[in-house]
Amino acid sequence: MGGTPFNEKQVDTLTESEAREELASLSAILAEANQAYHREDAPEISDAEYDRLKRRNAEIEARFPELKRADSPTEQVGAAPAEGFSKVRHSVRMMSLANAFEDSDITDFDSSIRRYLGLGATDPLNYTAEPKIDGLSLSLRYEKGKLVQAATRGDGAEGENVTANALTIADVPQNLSDVPDVLEVRGEVYMSHADFEALNQRQTERGGKIFANPRNAAAGSLRQLDAEITRARPLRFFAYSWGELSEPLADTQIAAIERFAALGFQTNPLTRLCDGPAEMLAHYAEIEEQRATLGYDIDGVVYKVNDLSLQERLGFRSTTPRWAIAHKFPAELAWTRLEAIDIQVGRTGALSPVARLTPVTVGGVVVSNATLHNEDYIAGRDSSGNPIRDGKDIRIGDWVQVYRAGDVIPKVADVDLSKRPEDAQPYQFPTSCPECDSAAMREEGDSVRRCTGGLICPAQAVEKLKHFVSRGAFDIEGLGAKQVEMFFHDEVLPIREPAEIFTLETRDAGALARLKNRDGWGEKSATNLFAAIQTRRDIALERLIFALGIRHVGEAAARDLALHFGSWEALARTVDAARPAALAHRAADEAERAERTRSAEESRRARIKETRDAAMAELDIPAEAHEAWGELTGIDGIGAVLVLSLSDALANPQERASIDRLTAHLRVSAPERPATEGSPVAGKTVVFTGSLEKMTRAEAKARAEALGAKVSGSVSKKTDIVVAGPGAGSKETKARELGLTVLDEDGWLELIGA
Repeated sequence: MGGTPFNEKQVDTLTESEAREELASLSAILAEANQAYHREDAPEISDAEYDRLKRRNAEIEARFPELKRADSPTEQVGAAPAEGFSKVRHSVRMMSLANAFEDSDITDFDSSIRRYLGLGATDPLNYTAEPKIDGLSLSLRYEKGKLVQAATRGDGAEGENVTANALTIADVPQNLSDVPDVLEVRGEVYMSHADFEALNQRQTERGGKIFANPRNAAAGSLRQLDAEITRARPLRFFAYSWGELSEPLADTQIAAIERFAALGFQTNPLTRLCDGPAEMLAHYAEIEEQRATLGYDIDGVVYKVNDLSLQERLGFRSTTPRWAIAHKFPAELAWTRLEAIDIQVGRTGALSPVARLTPVTVGGVVVSNATLHNEDYIAGRDSSGNPIRDGKDIRIGDWVQVYRAGDVIPKVADVDLSKRPEDAQPYQFPTSCPECDSAAMREEGDSVRRCTGGLICPAQAVEKLKHFVSRGAFDIEGLGAKQVEMFFHDEVLPIREPAEIFTLETRDAGALARLKNRDGWGEKSATNLFAAIQTRRDIALERLIFALGIRHVGEAAARDLALHFGSWEALARTVDAARPAALAHRAADEAERAERTRSAEESRRARIKETRDAAMAELDIPAEAHEAWGELTGIDGIGAVLVLSLSDALANPQERASIDRLTAHLRVSAPERPATEGSPVAGKTVVFTGSLEKMTRAEAKARAEALGAKVSGSVSKKTDIVVAGPGAGSKETKARELGLTVLDEDGWLELIGA
């Protein structure tokens, strides 16, 4: 488990262009893997490889936060609900877990918890540790003790209604006594090894589908449209968590699990209470040793802070709780033949090479595709020209090593030169787009070659539309990736841009008749699609922003922008106003890059700053542009790279016209804010500066946002409150010059009643 395998560069040695390139490849790989695993129940790569790739993605984003993509895997939970089931919006979002792979990750996890809570190294803090079941997440909602709804996790916000199927599972009680009026019990549906083997034997005898592994069998069985099929399959359920509660279950995680057991739920007998990382790691080793004899699949151990009041203080990141982490088991390898290299074009024009492999089983999953990252990776070098894999290039016909960690798309990691065919030729990466034949350019400092065709490139247009209807975006039921492909190439009812989705039914009087008579469609499915489109005319602002597919604008950034501006018009107006400043910053970036190229000495930093300042000074930037730029980059979590990308998108005449045509069909709602009735800071902009002594900066920010405040990283005329601790410096000075409200930490706590 130690180190970075397969000659990948250490993250701390990556250049910006290498990081950008790798994030693009990782995003494509992980998105496809999520779809295969969560929605199609047909994983293409192992859990271990998936986890490793997602971890590397997070590490690169942590080092280069300004490069975080709009489709960042760190903002994704599961996949959108499949068609065929009604959707259920979870009253409490179903989160995923952050992953750990090394023992040091667990000590780091404990340290981060202590830092957030302001605890010392010797202060008491214990955790629960339990096996991580490899199954399908399920949420069971009980009202007055009666099971009224069961839903899969889906994308975390919406899942599939599988109530009828859940009622057939013996481990799921239908009625409970002495429980809160509202109780959502969450856990994992799984299938034992013995039951899995027996099911496949029956399937073989009747000529039915053979399942690759117990997880796929459990997921496929739970998601049957006919509940009687589910009843005939031996599904089981472990309870380990909860969603909405009308009253608390207990004071600790371990006591809550014990209460589940007392209510008749199955809970995992290997769950333990651990006093710190040493005991957590010891229990991990114990569980790993028993893994092969448990009789069901697990892929790691989950640790959770035991004290529920501390869990509440720690809260959540965008998709994961701060108080829990999954310690995953190691990855797996296999060797196979590379049959071909295909080039896929993404929505931003990136040309991504994909290896087509002779199918091989890796960790119980059949793999036939793998990522090759980019042209440098194929050539055996990084973007700076340094060798990777000892300089070995990758050629069609090679015998290659496939690395897989998690049930997602794997990667080609190494080459066996002793088995290379004599006629194998070095791979020539295309310099033109395979979809539209436009030039494929690679900008200086960028490791990705991109199609320059823009909107004329059908691949980019199709991928943008797929993103537009994806989960987290418009998520239109009945309009998935396959339907987007169909409509895009349709000559009668085409959809070539998002606005055309909302005119599909009205621009052709015979649209319903034309659609219902096509293969795969009927009157009901066509009518349902038009109804789903109508429903999505009402859309939350953060979904609209994310759906536009602007580079670097992921779901978290879209939420931050939506919370700050409250309307599309306000955001667009501010981005337009900031355009002169954005262009100036780009010019300064180019001047800085040129100076870096000319000078390699340690003293170059001072000259680079002088060069950048001079470039900015030469441009006449209106004060309102400076102010708008400052407002955008002052939003906590929003950086200059993202703002530049947003500015470029809205300044592009074709793209802006397309967005304007779209918004004309929509009713965009302001983001939902926390219940802040009576909050003294609701709607106010707060800046924290200097040292905080009674809570950490992260906790202060989380509490302010929970009270409806906007937290900014910079002080401006629009700031309402500056909370200044010791060493506040220039931000406090500026706040006092502007006549803003300046509070110390005690004043802030008194204001919010804490």
